[in-house]
Amino acid sequence: MIFARSHQTRIMPARLLLLGMTAASLLAPAAWANGPQYSPFTFSVSSITTQEAYVGQDQLKRSAYQFGLSAKMPLSRQWSMGASIGYDSLGYRWQSLMRGAPLIANSVNSFNSINRYNLGLSLSYRMDEHWIFLLAPKVQFAAANTASTSEAMSYGVVTSAMYRFEDGNILGLGVAYLNDIDEVQTIPYIAVRWQLAENWQLANPFETGFSGPAGLEVSYQASSDWQFGVGSSRRTQRILLLDANKQTLQIDEWVGFVRAGWELSPKVNINAYLGYYFGGEMEVNVPAVKLDISNQAGGALAFEVKF
Repeated sequence: MIFARSHQTRIMPARLLLLGMTAASLLAPAAWANGPQYSPFTFSVSSITTQEAYVGQDQLKRSAYQFGLSAKMPLSRQWSMGASIGYDSLGYRWQSLMRGAPLIANSVNSFNSINRYNLGLSLSYRMDEHWIFLLAPKVQFAAANTASTSEAMSYGVVTSAMYRFEDGNILGLGVAYLNDIDEVQTIPYIAVRWQLAENWQLANPFETGFSGPAGLEVSYQASSDWQFGVGSSRRTQRILLLDANKQTLQIDEWVGFVRAGWELSPKVNINAYLGYYFGGEMEVNVPAVKLDISNQAGGALAFEVKF
């Protein structure tokens, strides 16, 4: 769900999914707040890379290119709907003791790329000047180059109820029900956009979904064009490795990041990120193997345009 912002929060982080440095959909202008600057479509592209990390005896360097297109439109003063579609090309560059040898404690065959497709819809209802409700079904396909994308479907729904105070601050509760590849999970989360002081704001940097909960970010509006932020969240990925036995790979990790955002115009912005991944684990379901991922730094650049 997207809400109106004050002029102190003009820059909006773009969508970053896979590696956790995802800064996506902050609470932005509502569809019912139609005006001369209203743009129904948003296109985003981002590039992410990390340092090498140790996974058992193997070394892994990750990268990603992500593309997204979303639209939102008012149906009435109370109802609005949205839709989004995205594609992510993820690179996994492994270095093991023997080229082509099995990875992750000899539990999986070597793979080097992942394709991820996602589709989402949203329906929001503004009951009055204070209460807003959201229902957002999602579908995702995420498979390595060793598996069939058609076998890697996940689906789920995100719901939330949010309250807008008289001063414009927003606080709410939500839950995501996700039927991921061979696993069902429920993720509760807090939805927030809170003005802490002049030019300072606390908000969710990520979009709750298959990549994890929404996280928290404190941002500072340095000028009309520049915004800086610092935040953190738990990130998750689940990928189909082999069609046989539904062999999956799951990555759970924390990410902390700093962000610098530049608004070139009211409809174009660029965000640069420096992040640090820690507390990571990589788990294979068949055979059951779980290994720690060493801490590593990462960086990202995201471009977003509204039209």
